[in-house]
Amino acid sequence: MPAADFPPDTFLLRPDDPAGIGRYLESQGRLAAGENVRGSELAGAGNMNCVVRVRTDRRTLILKQALPWVQKYPQIAAPWDRALVEASFYAAARRSPEAALMMPDILWLDEDARLLALEDLGAAADLSSLYSGASKLEPAELRLLLRFLSSLHSIALTADEHAALANRAMRELNHEHIFDLPLRPDSGVDVDQWTPGLAEAARSLKEDAAYVAAVRALGERYLADRPDGVLLHGDFFPGSFLRRSGGGLCVIDPEFGFPGDAEFDVGVLWAHLHLSRQEKKLLAQTWEDYRPSGDWAPARARQYAGAEIMRRLLGVAQLPLVADLARKKELLELSRRLVLEPEKA
Repeated sequence: MPAADFPPDTFLLRPDDPAGIGRYLESQGRLAAGENVRGSELAGAGNMNCVVRVRTDRRTLILKQALPWVQKYPQIAAPWDRALVEASFYAAARRSPEAALMMPDILWLDEDARLLALEDLGAAADLSSLYSGASKLEPAELRLLLRFLSSLHSIALTADEHAALANRAMRELNHEHIFDLPLRPDSGVDVDQWTPGLAEAARSLKEDAAYVAAVRALGERYLADRPDGVLLHGDFFPGSFLRRSGGGLCVIDPEFGFPGDAEFDVGVLWAHLHLSRQEKKLLAQTWEDYRPSGDWAPARARQYAGAEIMRRLLGVAQLPLVADLARKKELLELSRRLVLEPEKA
């Protein structure tokens, strides 16, 4: 981890340093009189941020620090201010009781350290197990997720909130990894290391000028500042969903949120239903249960889904996907149809 690149004299969150965390919380006035930190550990395998569960002798809480790099890929620089945007997202989302009910409470923000303290949701696991077939998404769970999106997208943002949530630097990072890098002939991503033969299958997609142009145009739309944009989660996929041990789903990690096309969130979700081989009735249910609050173009949502499928197969952010070459070829062809003929797909 390139800790040397971290701003000097700023607290750096380390999951194996409960004593240091205790000193930090005490210096911030976040411990009650006589309260002591007893332990700390990583809370899940986060990609973007360092996320730590802290146990005191009275409670547990989650500390989440944005770093100037991607936690999982420290060679990739990342916008440090994403923690500030995430805090703005939580503040705006609180205006929708239905959306707020499915998200952890934000306890406080340390702007200097770009660190959020969040409610600990307890024993819970994300839905990455969907990709291996070890679990499945229930219709009632999908209904909850779509109700969350419908509610989130209906929040009326003020001009100040639009500015605070613009998240331009994170959008530029995400744009590169969704709409640009995976389609470069020299992307530097060796997909054959995961699935021998996939590079050859990808070549025909990369050489399809109409497909590449359509993805690029979609990417430009994603990057555009939209004064009419709705509040997006920005990374609405199974890694951002927690299934609690007592039942029910929670939604986490909105650091990619911004005001944009509602179709982006819905399209990303729909892409991951395909990637995780969910039943056809769930695929159809998406279009039945999502309730748009304004202009809505299902064809554009399918195009975003096509781009998301492609980047998850050819880009850096790989999934724990159980799929052979034949299945991945099918998915790449699905991506082509969704992008080029969304009305027919």
